[in-house]
Amino acid sequence: MNIQQRNSRRKLVLIAAPLLLLIVAFYGLTYGSVPISFQEIWAVFTSHGQPVHEKIIMNLRLPRVLIGLLTGACLAASGALLQGVMKNPLADPGIIGVSAGGGLAAIIAMIVLPQFSYLLPVLAFAGSFITAVIIYMLAWDKGASPLKIILAGVAINALLGAIMNGIMVLFSDRVQAVLPWLAGGLSGRSWHHLEFMAPYAIIGLVLSAFSIKSSNLLLLGDDSAKLLGQKVELHRVLIILLAALLAGVAVSVAGLIGFVGLVVPHAIRLLTGEDYRYLLPLSIVGGATLVVLADTIARSWFDPIELPVGILLAGLGAPFFLYLLKKRRIM
Repeated sequence: MNIQQRNSRRKLVLIAAPLLLLIVAFYGLTYGSVPISFQEIWAVFTSHGQPVHEKIIMNLRLPRVLIGLLTGACLAASGALLQGVMKNPLADPGIIGVSAGGGLAAIIAMIVLPQFSYLLPVLAFAGSFITAVIIYMLAWDKGASPLKIILAGVAINALLGAIMNGIMVLFSDRVQAVLPWLAGGLSGRSWHHLEFMAPYAIIGLVLSAFSIKSSNLLLLGDDSAKLLGQKVELHRVLIILLAALLAGVAVSVAGLIGFVGLVVPHAIRLLTGEDYRYLLPLSIVGGATLVVLADTIARSWFDPIELPVGILLAGLGAPFFLYLLKKRRIM
């Protein structure tokens, strides 16, 4: 593909992605056990809607769609940043254990220390960041080996999973409340949860815009980045910190949702290339679109059962990962 074709494709994706997000968000508001038309939704937002439709839209579907948008955006941005800073296309926050670190901290807050549940985003972020740093240190040997990152991440992921299972065994009387969270889902999420996560998510997503230049320089390799005046290790740590914040925010409200940080950046990369000026913002939009669409399908297509969105995304993400592996688009 020549430069002109790539630029044309980038422009097309930049136009299509936000439109697709709007369509999916609208679909999430209209579709469900009680279908609601566009006219009825407009009436609700202009204070002329039926009370039952107003309750469904304002109390159930709208906050859930908005939480899905922020969750998908955070997970996709975290995955894109980790893949760049670790020079590893498999550096998804779920696969390498970053989400598990946030998950362990969140489980401790919810089961062991429920009096500190109001600090859930902060604790999830701390758990994610500490895990990311440990994985990076274990993989470091005069450079971050992609294979070592994966091996260290898999080992840490397994260890954290064992600790989480141990906590649930010790506090078995409190486990029922966190089982849906472990599967990853947005069921029962409301305005309270949106207010809970929105400040952290917005701060993280805004800060991610300032990481674009550093991420592009890191793609050139450490030596080239240093020649261009980049403080490589400082910027790498800051980007890991930011990716951990984004993953922790998503985990704190939506639970352990996987594959978004892996699938979305790869799909965008295949369309637009490695340039983070396009990759990062389009990953944010793509992640938001994917999670809202998957959540709408999960809660509507399997009626009367509501499938946790994490299960559906795993079912979609794993085949895509295998496809990339087969086509040698990774490693």
